[in-house]
Amino acid sequence: MSNAPLARLWPGLLLVACGTHALAATTTTTFVVQATIIQDCSVSATNMNFGTLGLLTINYDANSVITPVCTAGTVYNLGLDGGTVAGSAPGARLLGNAGGSTILFDLYRDAARSTMWGNTAGTNTVSGTGTGQAQPYTVYGRIAPQATTPAAGTYNTTITVTVTY
Repeated sequence: MSNAPLARLWPGLLLVACGTHALAATTTTTFVVQATIIQDCSVSATNMNFGTLGLLTINYDANSVITPVCTAGTVYNLGLDGGTVAGSAPGARLLGNAGGSTILFDLYRDAARSTMWGNTAGTNTVSGTGTGQAQPYTVYGRIAPQATTPAAGTYNTTITVTVTY
């Protein structure tokens, strides 16, 4: 028997042994993953509809819900302006029609409708601290009896909700 076949295998065995050893070396590194959460809020609101009314000789009540969502720990303040009808202000809000007629109404922070909702921080607004989840607040609306019922028609205004944080 000749040693020739073994001599031909020897260089291949040497390569396999050396190649396996070369693959065993490694190196590592690290990197940082980071996110920064800022104080932030968003807000949504449902519309308030007093419905179809006749003579304004009794109270008509309706509700809306304002829902702020603020990052956890964010202190916020919710305020409501007077609306878009000229001469309207918290405490004397007006619904208006295309002909210029108005209906007096207001918005309250409590179901008894005794605490007016306005936009002066610390006076007639609502404060809270964010939880990172929706925090709904009911807005209680009332059209009180009016001295005169205005002309038939659709009356409206747009209230702006301001979240200060």
